[in-house]
Amino acid sequence: MSNDLALFSNNLPDYLKEVGLDDMTKALAGNTGMKRISIRGGVFRMMVSGEEIAKNENRAMNIVIVNGASKVSRSFYAGKYVAGETSHPDCWSNDGDKPDASIEYPQHSSCEGCSQNIKGSGQGDSRACRYQQRLAVLLADDVGGDVFQLVLPAKSIFGRGDTDKMPFQQYAKYVGAQGKSLGTLVTEMRMDSDSDTPKLTFKPVRFLTKDEWLSAKEKGDSPAAKSAVVQTPSQTDGLKKKAIAAPAPAPKAEAEEVMPEPTKRTIKKNVEPAPKKEFNDVLKQWTDDE
Repeated sequence: MSNDLALFSNNLPDYLKEVGLDDMTKALAGNTGMKRISIRGGVFRMMVSGEEIAKNENRAMNIVIVNGASKVSRSFYAGKYVAGETSHPDCWSNDGDKPDASIEYPQHSSCEGCSQNIKGSGQGDSRACRYQQRLAVLLADDVGGDVFQLVLPAKSIFGRGDTDKMPFQQYAKYVGAQGKSLGTLVTEMRMDSDSDTPKLTFKPVRFLTKDEWLSAKEKGDSPAAKSAVVQTPSQTDGLKKKAIAAPAPAPKAEAEEVMPEPTKRTIKKNVEPAPKKEFNDVLKQWTDDE
């Protein structure tokens, strides 16, 4: 943790611990939204309203997990990733089963049947729609302080490792198998130096003291903790929702040339031939003419 951040975490006098933001500070600081921990670039970054306020370049960081989404979420971004930029996903799911109800143009009615959920739809053999695990955590040296959102990418969630370097699902199962709760422990999260992309591993460090546990339990039920496990990072940062254009309509089929209905051809009837004169009549006519 940086010295500046440690000042606010460790050196706060008792008489100031119950003092919150006054109107003057709110007006001058602007939007002081919910906080989150980003692991972009393999560095622990403290983010407030989308701005980096501090970073911890140590490979490990101790936290207390006070809340977590019961299901793995999904997020799909149609555009290319831009380093350091946080943007709204084009489609997302809090439960990994169906798109969020607020999405105007979901990619599909279900995550399972979505084309963005097929291997190879993303870069290489990956899926374009990514898995995420949302957690609400406290800094271990400031259990009475602010709640941070921590969003784990797929590599930090799934797989297997040694008991001192476990992906999150394995770690949660390991702690549960001991008959203990995650919220009773200080947990170390560590950057995996063998991974080419940011990846965290987890292990238990120690149990909380009674006062720490009571504080952590209260923080886990707070509105901030409950929001942390249902919001996307862009929502946590307070970004305005981007306008997503409606899918382009399917091209219209070219109109077929309309052929006129066949009409019955009118055939003119032959004129009735004059009656054939008898030979005697013709001979008589010649005789009379003479």
